[in-house]
Parts: sequence; structure tokens; C-alpha cells
Amino acid sequence: MSRAKARHILVKTEEECKSLLEQIAQGSDFGDVASEHSLCPSGKQGGDLGEFGRGQMVPEFDQAVFNGNVGEVQGPIQTQFGYHLLEVTERT
Repeated sequence: MSRAKARHILVKTEEECKSLLEQIAQGSDFGDVASEHSLCPSGKQGGDLGEFGRGQMVPEFDQAVFNGNVGEVQGPIQTQFGYHLLEVTERT
């Protein structure tokens, strides 16, 4: 079974998500941006979601985690919770 480790940033609007993606692209640290802006409790840990298997997250998130490139920030990804930036840190 495929497993992954990832971190994310959750915000309410697509515009905010795009703005944060731009900050990260310009050199801001993903973990620092997550700590400051993410609405998810994981933001306090730099957005770290730990390790999880395929099918444990909502479908949109699951697809991005298991099909995107490791180490590349993806997003905005819209789910029922809001808009996410996602970085897969490890996948096996």
C-alpha cells in the first residue's frame, strides 16, 4: 500500500491560497507560512500531516498527494474544507 508524508496550508479563499503560493515561490519557508496562515491545527507544526495511506484523505487531496511530484508545492487544491497548498515530503 502506498504511503506518503505531506504538509499543507489551508485557507478560505483561492485568492489567499495563490498569494501564499507566490510568497513560497519567492523564497518564504513553507512551514513558516503554514504556521502563520493555515486554518488547520496542523499549521502549528508547519502544516505537517504526518504519514498516511492512500484513501485516508479527501479525494482531491489524495489525488494530489499520490500523483504529484515529491518536494513540489501544489495548489490551490479545493476541497470541502477550503483551499490548500500541499507539499509531499516523502512517498513510498
